[in-house]
Amino acid sequence: MEYFCYHRDRAGSVALREKLVEEHWSYMDRYAARLIARGPTFAADGETPSGSVHIVDLPDAAAARAFAFDEPNHQAGVYRDVLLRRWRDMLGRTMWQFPGRETDGDQYLVLGLGPEGTDRVTALAPPSDRDGLIAFGPLLSDDATTWVGTAALVRAADPDGARAVLRPHAYAETEVRAWEFGGRR
Repeated sequence: MEYFCYHRDRAGSVALREKLVEEHWSYMDRYAARLIARGPTFAADGETPSGSVHIVDLPDAAAARAFAFDEPNHQAGVYRDVLLRRWRDMLGRTMWQFPGRETDGDQYLVLGLGPEGTDRVTALAPPSDRDGLIAFGPLLSDDATTWVGTAALVRAADPDGARAVLRPHAYAETEVRAWEFGGRR
């Protein structure tokens, strides 16, 4: 079962995040074979960390909760909240298989949260131009029967270009954050 996990940073937690970087990476190393995508998000300045995205294949919801809440940054108070949702990989690949990985360009996390009654078939369809899609899939209820939104990692020229991967008017709210490929440097 695939899960989308987005830890959003608490204001003023950058120093603590930096102090725990090795503990975070060591923790994630334990899940390396299960990760579909990972990486930090950034504030509007493009440099200050604002969160951490992980898309991971785990056996069940209990394992997903343990993954999200046992993470060292979460335990230490770096994060203010966690968005943890079932997810479905609509591209059939990991970020490491993204064909444009070595190409220059900006990357973004795009979250679209759907209102009640949204036509999920329309909202879920990936854009026809998939060249910039690194990861794309629905955010689902715990039992995977209800669509609640869409999460995408994309390469785009700017935030507006990233936002364009979601169908206009299909979402009650969208969030776009600068993101980069994660892992040990």
